[in-house]
Amino acid sequence: MSTPHKPGKPLSQEHTGTTTEGLGIAPSIGPILTHDGIDPHPTLLRRRDFFMCLFAIGLGIVGSGVALLLLKLIGLLTNICFYGRFSFAFSDPTARYLGGWVILIPVIGGLVVGMMARYGSEAIRGHGIPEAMESILLRQSRIPPRLTFLKPLSAIISIGTGGPFGAEGPIIATGGALGSLVGQIFKTSADERKTLLAAGAAAGMAATFGAPVSSVLMAVELLLFEFRPRSLLPVALASAIAAGLRMLVMGTHPIFAMPSVPPVHIGALLIYGVLGALVGGVAALITRTVYAVEDGFHKYVPIHWMWWPAIGAIVVGICGYFDSHTLGVGYDHISAVLKGDVALRAMIALGLLKWISWSFSLGSGTSGGTLAPLFTMGSSFGAVLAVALLRVFPNCGVSVSVAALVGMAALFTGSTRAILTSIVFAVETTMQPRGLLPLLAGCSTSFLFSCLLLKNTILTEKLSRRGVRVPGELMADFMDRLYVRDAATWQVITLPAHSTVYEIRARFFTNQNVLSHHDFPVVDENQNVIGMIGYRELLNPNARMDQPISQLALRPAVFTNPDHSLRDADRLMERFKVGRLLVADPAQPAKVKGIITRSDLLAAHRLNN
Repeated sequence: MSTPHKPGKPLSQEHTGTTTEGLGIAPSIGPILTHDGIDPHPTLLRRRDFFMCLFAIGLGIVGSGVALLLLKLIGLLTNICFYGRFSFAFSDPTARYLGGWVILIPVIGGLVVGMMARYGSEAIRGHGIPEAMESILLRQSRIPPRLTFLKPLSAIISIGTGGPFGAEGPIIATGGALGSLVGQIFKTSADERKTLLAAGAAAGMAATFGAPVSSVLMAVELLLFEFRPRSLLPVALASAIAAGLRMLVMGTHPIFAMPSVPPVHIGALLIYGVLGALVGGVAALITRTVYAVEDGFHKYVPIHWMWWPAIGAIVVGICGYFDSHTLGVGYDHISAVLKGDVALRAMIALGLLKWISWSFSLGSGTSGGTLAPLFTMGSSFGAVLAVALLRVFPNCGVSVSVAALVGMAALFTGSTRAILTSIVFAVETTMQPRGLLPLLAGCSTSFLFSCLLLKNTILTEKLSRRGVRVPGELMADFMDRLYVRDAATWQVITLPAHSTVYEIRARFFTNQNVLSHHDFPVVDENQNVIGMIGYRELLNPNARMDQPISQLALRPAVFTNPDHSLRDADRLMERFKVGRLLVADPAQPAKVKGIITRSDLLAAHRLNN
């Protein structure tokens, strides 16, 4: 048997690579597999990550161009449909020149989107982010290339004909599809494709709003589900490039201008927290409404789903007839509410009609985004609550503009649970750093009450119904903090290759405790491992008693390093489809010192309880 090693003591602090030359392995057995390049002392970044950053910079450039092009095309179609003019200026739809005919335009757009979904790709339906999440969780971040063209085209038609959506959702989805396409072209791993997908999506959001930091946070909270430098840096670079190019073309002014936020005293801060809790309840109600409408289409509309967007567009047109501010993306209306330029009755109408219009349109399966509608409704609800409060308590210190800002971010927080994205986005798009404190209070309480009232978010409910589990927490991997040396068994039974089946049975298999071990390393005269053999082969009644065990069916041995993490060991077991790894000193990579099994990995989880 091999010499036992003292448990818990590192065998070596050096790394010798993965070579197996000179191990004296018989050609009939095959190579001994080692740790396959897993570094026991990994750096935060690898050389390959440098090239991923270059790809991400390219995605930032392309993504910003695509975002600006989509905005121009949406503006062009809006101008043609609602104003009868050829112009790329980004304008809000209006019913002023059309009267009752305004109801027909969204219906035409819904018909076109429905046909595109049926005959092009059903995946263009919806707001895009859940589909990107699903591709990451289930399809190794592979998005069909045709969606790179169909998704933005359907969004242009939907929004350009008055759909109550934001352009950012389809732009984010298109950027993600571009990143996935790049990853598929250049033969990247699933993990790298996920990073490129997130980088493309973040670039799209940064180019739309000029908000690079919140775009990175959006990628982390909704797409990456991790916080690692090798995934964070490409996303950050793509966002920075996209936002920088947007500012170069469109200027550095805030996309949602508002008055300066005054200093906030403790009483007002508490009120903003209560406001956030109320908006969190509204977020739960809005989410339930959207999916109730979607369920209603499935249950009560007995025609093909291709026609559903047109039916939902009838509601859009009716709401637009009574208040044209509900049509289109509504960025200007958000700014107007934040400035306090909208009367109380108009804000109530805007919030409620946008809610109805957006719920029916999204529930019917039209292509469009969620951010702008949520910001419109949230800012309106926040401002309405503040105006009502000030009429009762005029000296409470609450600002209508700040309440609208808190309502905007709190509704997005309650609907998506992306709390950091919501807070930073509100600050970046308004350029009001003093708003951080009330935003933190309002978004935190919104998150809390949304979790109490709703199990899934507006982004994850659809995935949950399909049986997809979406990670809800970003946690450090416990198994990545423990070493193989902490869990391995150092008393290892090795079998001499020249021994016969009879000798092995007589020596080792008289003790029934040995039968609990499934596999044993077979070593040559120099104690170098030449393969693995299981007790089933050794106890095979058809085996000749005088046959050397080296002539039996030996399996390759998979080695790990005592300085590897348990997560590395788990990956090796999964990669090579084995249930145990041999532990070797890197200075003597063919000599076994210990063994670690799946049971050892499971036992390690007890330390985290």
